[in-house]
Order: sequence, then structure tokens, then C-alpha cells
Amino acid sequence: MKILVWDIPTRLFHWLFAVAFAVAYIAGEEESLMPVHVFAGLLILVLIAFRLAWGLLGSRYAQFRSFLFSPLAAMRYLVEMVRGKARHFVGHNPAGSWAIYGLLLLGAASSITGLMTLLSGESYKEIHEVFTNAMLVLVIAHIIGVVAGSLVHKEHLAKSMVNGYKQGNAEDGIPSPRYLGAVILLVLVAGFGGIFLNGYDAAQKTLKLPFISQPLNLAHEEHEHGEHNHDHED
Repeated sequence: MKILVWDIPTRLFHWLFAVAFAVAYIAGEEESLMPVHVFAGLLILVLIAFRLAWGLLGSRYAQFRSFLFSPLAAMRYLVEMVRGKARHFVGHNPAGSWAIYGLLLLGAASSITGLMTLLSGESYKEIHEVFTNAMLVLVIAHIIGVVAGSLVHKEHLAKSMVNGYKQGNAEDGIPSPRYLGAVILLVLVAGFGGIFLNGYDAAQKTLKLPFISQPLNLAHEEHEHGEHNHDHED
């Protein structure tokens, strides 16, 4: 039977996180889209902060303690998956749990090093790109895993992260979709959006944030290229 497994805050986080990363990655390729890139990158940090709290306060399957699996358990699950004999998990499976840990860590590392690049210059740019590309690889691996899991268990896992329902026994379902948590998440996202818009100066291409003393120069790379070109002409 179908039971409610994923609460609304968990589902909202999942899709907001995915969209934020996609937008940040694509916008990072264009200097003109740097404000969008920075907004999406910083939004990832806001989302991760919420997910860490929700991993302690959320419903049964959102809590980290519900998917604490060893690396060996994850490897065993992947082997069983290849054989088509993997055990069905109501919540996160062992391999999926490690994908979540990795995405949270890489997302935080990518966002923080991106912020450090804006604050301190090019010294952090290469490591920022390493973390970002590693995250892209993990995202692709995660998508492949979701497709494989859906085929093996004959269950639409992506759809379950939209409507919250999976196959299971009645006693394994969660009692509430946790509407309040969803409202809190949306307020956080909207609040950050307001802070960003309030601190962004389109004319100067700078961003002032309440928790950072110096304005962020969002045209940093463009200015550097201009300086290099000017020096070359001289």
C-alpha cells in the first residue's frame, strides 16, 4: 500500500537544492549572470543550514538517525542493486544516504569557497571549481542511482519525492506532512531573497550582506580581465 514517507519540508528542500545548484552551475559560466550565480550559491548554504536542523527535528525518515549506514553497507547495497536483489527501504537506502551526505558536504564546500573567492580573490577559485565539479559528478551518480532503484524496486522514486508517498506497511508511514516546517523553509528562502535584493547594487555590481563587513564585488573577474588587457596595451 502507499504510505506517506517524505514530509513537505524534505521534499521542498530536495527540489530547491537541486534547482539552486543547477542555476548556480549554469549561471557561473557567464559573467553577466554573476549576481544570479552568487544568489543561488548562497541560497545553497541557507538550504543546507535548514536541512541540518531538519535532520534533527524533522519527521522519521528526514532525521539523520534514520539513515546512518556504514560505507560497507552502502557498497553491499550497490552490489545487490547490480544483481537486482537489493532490499527495499522505506526511507533512504544505504547508497542514497551517502549520496546525501556527500551532496551536503560538497554543496557547503562549494558555496563557502565561492564566497571566499569573492572575498579574497582568485586563490580560492580553483578549489571552488573542484568542489563544484565533484558535486556535479555526484549529482549525476545520484540520478543514475534513483533510476536504477526505481527499476529494481518497480517504484517511481523521483515521483515519491514530489508527492511524498512510497510503498510500505501502514505502520511505517509518517503521521503528518509537517506544514509548519515547510512554511519556515519558505520564509527563510524569501527572507534571504529580500536580504540579497536589498544589499545588491546593480550599478556598482556589489553585494552587501549583514554578516560580512566588506561588500562583495560581483564583477571581480571582469575587472581583473580589464586590468590585464590594459596592462598588455601599455
